Amino acid sequence: MPTRLQPLDVAFLSDETRTSPRQVSTLAILDPGDSGFDHDKLLKVISERISLVPRYRQRVQNVLGRIAPPVWVDDEDFDLAFHVRRSALPSPGTTDSLRDLVSRLIGRRLDLERPLWEAYLIEGLRDGRVALLIKSHQALVDGSETIDLAQVLLEETAKDRDVPSDDWKPHAAPSSLALIADSLTDTTLHPRKALELAQSNVARLAQAMPLGPTRAEPASPFIAPLSGHRRFVMLSTRLEDYRHVRDAHGGTVNDVILAVIAGGIRAWLLTRAEPVTQQTRLRAMVPMSVSAADGVPTSLGSTVRGHLLSLPVGEANPVVRLHQVSYALKAHRDTGSAVAANKLAGLPGFAPTTFHAVGERVADAYPGRGFHLVITNVPGPQEPLYMAGARVAETYPALPLAKGRVLSIGITSYDGGVYYGIVADRQAIPDADVLGQCIEEALGVLVETNSPARVRAPRGRSRPRT
Repeated sequence: MPTRLQPLDVAFLSDETRTSPRQVSTLAILDPGDSGFDHDKLLKVISERISLVPRYRQRVQNVLGRIAPPVWVDDEDFDLAFHVRRSALPSPGTTDSLRDLVSRLIGRRLDLERPLWEAYLIEGLRDGRVALLIKSHQALVDGSETIDLAQVLLEETAKDRDVPSDDWKPHAAPSSLALIADSLTDTTLHPRKALELAQSNVARLAQAMPLGPTRAEPASPFIAPLSGHRRFVMLSTRLEDYRHVRDAHGGTVNDVILAVIAGGIRAWLLTRAEPVTQQTRLRAMVPMSVSAADGVPTSLGSTVRGHLLSLPVGEANPVVRLHQVSYALKAHRDTGSAVAANKLAGLPGFAPTTFHAVGERVADAYPGRGFHLVITNVPGPQEPLYMAGARVAETYPALPLAKGRVLSIGITSYDGGVYYGIVADRQAIPDADVLGQCIEEALGVLVETNSPARVRAPRGRSRPRT
């Protein structure tokens, strides 16, 4: 019989609304080089690799009367061309126009009656580059049963490999009566699963009403009703700058990144004339990978845990701010379960795309959800990766907004760069580009605490990609 959705996946589907689409996105900037990269080549490479993620050809089918969780069934009408779409920027293909297009695309809901993903090839960027945006629903990618599509499309070399077709044919969907009978049998044999589902439904209902108080302040600029529109900001920085600060002041690169975000948010709040005092803190959910039983993680799905971090945005001194973040995360490192960045980056494939999806799952499942924003920071490989011969030049995550949280920040380090993807509600935070500039400036201030030379413009630019 088909695989049933887990309670958390059911929750993601049930909680989705027009204003809170529940997909995690990845934007990759590709340099085609001499080999070229077009829509036909993208269709070809996805067609060759999609068998590695079979759930990308399955849809969700509900059980009649919803007496049991839905199941995954093959989409008998699966059409790859429906999911792989083509777009182009108006000349001259500016970063602003790319930002505007991506902002619109990540705000659109997926078709819940089809496989829960879409890919957009965006042509017309300057310098002959193209962009690829992949959207995958939170119910789709769990890091164990299913990894993100982007993870299986990437190669360590520029060689364009030919992969034999798998000659896939969909299995016929079970009848409604068969699903009901199987559901009753499953409930009888596994009553604990039925109880967990019922408890999950009650918990979601309580949070939706809500029946209890939430710890996130209603007056916070980070907590507001969601609109159906988004803003997306891309910020490209250099990994060596974070290492420079780490070597000078201690801690880890992750500590430095979080301290930079705290400093950027502090400056941004001040530009908005928001009240900021020495005691001002911002609660951030920062998913972190922990070691498996044998000490070496083999997948992300079961090795990511939520960590609630109080960002010291009220601290004016950037070095003290860094030390406060390092101290707050010291307990996690002292447990011995923390996974070093090089081990996490060494997992098979391009793990960051899946980690961001799993991290957001963990954040949404965190008890109480008393935090203002989600921050996922993922170390990636420090060598170039390729897709059908095209080099991945930059990669930016885009996390969903949910439950009134109007800001999320994803970070991926890759090939000497550290790339921020900032997603904000368009109405609640119309000045998201200013936040990106403040984060970049906060990094420059930290670098200058140990060197009189100003931080160089990231990747040849003088301002964040907004």
